[in-house]
Amino acid sequence: MMKPLSVFIGLRYLRAKRQNHFISFISLISMLGIALGVTTLITVISVMNGFEKELRSRILGAISHATIQPLERPLDHWPELISDMNQREDVIAAAPYIEVGAWLQSNGSSAALVRGVDPAYESSVSDVAVSMVNGSLDDLQSGEYGIVLGVGLAVRLRVGVGEKVTIIAPRLKASPFGASPLMRRFTVVGMFEFGEHENDTGLAMVHIEDAARLLRMPEESIGGIRLKLVDLDSAWWVAREISQQLEGLFRVRDWSQERGNLFRAVKTEKAVMWVILSLIIAVAAFNIISMLVMVVTDKQADIAILKTMGARAGTIMRVFVVQGSLIGIIGTLLGVVGGILLAQNIATVVPFFERIFGFSLFPQDIYYITELPSDLHRSDVIGFALMSLGMSFLSTLYPAWQASRTHPAEALRYE
Repeated sequence: MMKPLSVFIGLRYLRAKRQNHFISFISLISMLGIALGVTTLITVISVMNGFEKELRSRILGAISHATIQPLERPLDHWPELISDMNQREDVIAAAPYIEVGAWLQSNGSSAALVRGVDPAYESSVSDVAVSMVNGSLDDLQSGEYGIVLGVGLAVRLRVGVGEKVTIIAPRLKASPFGASPLMRRFTVVGMFEFGEHENDTGLAMVHIEDAARLLRMPEESIGGIRLKLVDLDSAWWVAREISQQLEGLFRVRDWSQERGNLFRAVKTEKAVMWVILSLIIAVAAFNIISMLVMVVTDKQADIAILKTMGARAGTIMRVFVVQGSLIGIIGTLLGVVGGILLAQNIATVVPFFERIFGFSLFPQDIYYITELPSDLHRSDVIGFALMSLGMSFLSTLYPAWQASRTHPAEALRYE
């Protein structure tokens, strides 16, 4: 099979056993550096993707994708509204709710968000039913004034199932002795654990009708509607479109407004890690420049002979571009294979090193996540590979250009 002259010579230079072993060593270091950089970049970003996915599933298991709250008066005739919303293709489920910040008191005390829910609807918009560690969400019965607490909140209040908790709402009622806050005693019927600090330590759930009685709301009215949607990124727009079809003024909020700062922080960390780890590949690319500069110096006589035989400057330049690019291609392929294998088996590799060195990266008594999650994205792998190949190619241009400017007479003067 015929090959272009530049490709043939470039491949021969790459395979040849050089007299200068230091050049061979630098070539190997460059190749391994690129492979290590790509492997590290793919693995770290996959782990951060896994953390983001785990964090999102835990947080969105408790909060809604979007909420619609009336500003003028509580919603009535809500079953018909929810039935209409469930008919939409972009809505997975809808559920009524009442929500108020309150003060909870028992053996201890703590501020918390008290959410009134209907167990028949709540399971379709949140993961609370599968996150119960004691009791069941169905134990919330209208008129029995039961309450379900997050495990962290139960610890703060120092209560267990069957004990009493007093809810003090930030609203006043008139009495012969003056104004006093709304309060009522509830019985703990269960506990949940989402594995996310804010929800586990600051959220309590009661039956929606009990919440309405506590807050003196009109009968059969609710404070708003929670939505679970098909597309998270368009949550606000879908909720806004739904609210515009209803009578009255409404406030629309989505998950990004409630916890958006946290997810933006994760994305910022990913971007910073991408930049930092890319420097490993950049260092390996600089090694390619060093190696090619030394090769060009070592091959001055060969270059001069090729030029005297009629080789053009472009042909000489392509010889060294091929040689340096092949180092980048081999290193990138090794890095991609290594990164994919490590990212897919990180949950096995980490425990192996934990057993060898006798440490625990995520102790169960401290962290909710006890193993490294990994979420490998094809787009990340392709992007990192292209970046590595691009750096490798760019690092060949200057040495190749210098080689193409070699003057045969000067190069052969001392030969």
